[in-house]
Amino acid sequence: GLKCMFSAMDATRTDPAYLIEVFKAVQEAGCDIINVPDTVGIMVPSAMYRQIKDIAAEITIPIDVHCHNDFGLAVANSLMAVEAGASQVQVTINGIGERAGNADLSQTVMSLTSIYGAKTNIRTEYLLETSKMIENYTGIRLPPNTPVVGQNAFSHESGIHSQGVLEKSDTFEPGIMTPEMVGHRRRIVLGKHTGKHAVKQSLESAGIKTNEKQLDEIVLRIKEIANKGKQITDADLYAVASAVLGKASSDEEFIKLKEVSVMTGNILTPTAVVKADIDGKEIISAKTGVGPVDAALKAVRDILGESNHFKLQDFRIDAITGGADALADVYIGLENEKGRIVTARSANPDIVMASVEALVNAMNLLYKKEEKS
Repeated sequence: GLKCMFSAMDATRTDPAYLIEVFKAVQEAGCDIINVPDTVGIMVPSAMYRQIKDIAAEITIPIDVHCHNDFGLAVANSLMAVEAGASQVQVTINGIGERAGNADLSQTVMSLTSIYGAKTNIRTEYLLETSKMIENYTGIRLPPNTPVVGQNAFSHESGIHSQGVLEKSDTFEPGIMTPEMVGHRRRIVLGKHTGKHAVKQSLESAGIKTNEKQLDEIVLRIKEIANKGKQITDADLYAVASAVLGKASSDEEFIKLKEVSVMTGNILTPTAVVKADIDGKEIISAKTGVGPVDAALKAVRDILGESNHFKLQDFRIDAITGGADALADVYIGLENEKGRIVTARSANPDIVMASVEALVNAMNLLYKKEEKS
């Protein structure tokens, strides 16, 4: 009851006439599927199309292709193979594979689905979640500009781009592929190219109203910060806005961190104790974890009790400088049960404190958005 696939190793560097003779022989022997591998990734799309077209003219059983990405053409070659008559395409999640990898699952599937209108039986809304899972399991991080599932795949910073997307999403996006189709979200990123429209929209989403003069000053300050190489988070934007509008942002904190202490060692279970004021009430929590950072973050979440209705969407730690005294730069993304997302950041020589401060900042922003909505 099993199906037999015959794979011709290094098919794309094999004499075409001989390759077809081999495929005919295995077809006559009862093979169910033939596989044409571009083993070392040397094909270009036009050549792949011609080769698969020639094979399909002589073979009646299904054709499968396996494309390597040595020249960055694995997805393009796979699509050309489908155009020429291939009915199956081999892919890998995040394009992971030998050397430069293989055709990427998300890019191939979304090209077939959105551009060609083909059916793949893939639940595309789980593509981002699956990609992140493999990132976590392998430790191999994707560049932010990775198509379909990259952090910046549906992000917009440039003033004219962000304004256009806010008014009509397909102005600067494919349209035939939306972030929702792949489990992603559209993001307006604030930076040195950010326009007034994007800043105003971000502020209004948090219930912050400004006049034109105030908005101009906020935009100017945001660009000054971004020009120094800093990534602008929601916390940065709201802090700048609070300063311009004359508000004391500390007065609006739902959670005020008072004290953090941790214990860890080679024979000690990492334990963290966190003391904080929650809406004016002092609460203390102690938690253990797989490490001091994990324990501290668990303690912070525990002090919220039943109000802890959010999930950690993103958590990254980077060293701002080199050496043992490097600052820990922690970036956190939180999402509440209504789908609202905030980002916050903290830098501290102590990696535990940087993590806790970033989480508390993000939680305060979530509560601020809920109060304004």
